[in-house]
Amino acid sequence: MQDDIITAQEYFKGRGAQINTANRFLKQVYVTEHIEGLDEPLMSNERTKYFYEYPKQIVNKVKSPDLPMMYSMNPYQGCEHGCAYCYARNVHTYWGFSAGLDFERKIIIKPEAPQLLEKTFMQASWQPNTIMLSGNTDCYQPIERKMMLTRKMLEVCLNFRNPVGVISKNSLVLRDKDILQELAKLNLVRVMISLTTLDENLRQLMEPRTATAFKRLQVIEELNAAGIPCGVMTAPTIPGLNSDEIPSLLKAAAERGAIAAGYTLVRLNGDVKEIFRNWLYHNFPDRAAKVWNLIMQCHGGEVNDSKFGRRMRGDGNVAQSIAQLFKLSVKKYFKDNKPAEVNTSLFRRPYGQMSLF
Repeated sequence: MQDDIITAQEYFKGRGAQINTANRFLKQVYVTEHIEGLDEPLMSNERTKYFYEYPKQIVNKVKSPDLPMMYSMNPYQGCEHGCAYCYARNVHTYWGFSAGLDFERKIIIKPEAPQLLEKTFMQASWQPNTIMLSGNTDCYQPIERKMMLTRKMLEVCLNFRNPVGVISKNSLVLRDKDILQELAKLNLVRVMISLTTLDENLRQLMEPRTATAFKRLQVIEELNAAGIPCGVMTAPTIPGLNSDEIPSLLKAAAERGAIAAGYTLVRLNGDVKEIFRNWLYHNFPDRAAKVWNLIMQCHGGEVNDSKFGRRMRGDGNVAQSIAQLFKLSVKKYFKDNKPAEVNTSLFRRPYGQMSLF
């Protein structure tokens, strides 16, 4: 099984994926069929490149019945965090890129996202509802420090009094604590911090350009201390890799004031299957086969399951034992795991025409 793993000529440090998978939408691709004819490697760990996109809308209606959010918005496509398991990688192929290294090295920016959000709220047909930042890639990835699109979108939500949810694994969210506090005073915001491991060595390999676990726990503590409701997502849980950390992850988050906890089981859909498998065998050859087999046991003999209601929880004995461990840990460390619903009654249109950023 390990023999057919595609490996890079060098390990691309600071990147999660180590390969560029083929894009099924492209007719021509670069290959290295005759490596002896090349003067230098075809692939290199190039610097991150940025591309600008100008869509007509930014708010997406989520139609998946097993997702609690109704709407999402993504100011960026692709993500420099480089998480090896990220399900959003597959979307990058629609832009003509690979789901592998391209996903974390070629980032698409939507500079008019705040204006598009404002335009949505100004429509008479818009009914106030929670919008998630982001439903796809992290809204606080490194480029946000410069572009500040997430901050501007939070300002729009505050101005219109529309509830918003935030999920991230980057401590940059603390930069916007002032706006989040104002939203929290009106019960208009919920923040979830993704926390996958307390093992820094594993974090650096699996999520190379994200905040450390220590920093993420600091974020949870600081946000809740500021009156901003913040919970924790142990997502994804990977059997045989980080699943045993569930109790310690929830304990650490609860001790820092986390108001809620959630988890999802890893599923390797589309090109993510090849990307993660290559990463797994490259970094953990001693237990890769075991981890891969455990993931398959959670999805009926496959590493992915697209059935709603089951795809993010899995099935079988392994998945059930993980679910039970999570349930017991929540019961032990989270006395009341039912935060109040956000307020949708305060929505307003503060002006008669579009404002200018």
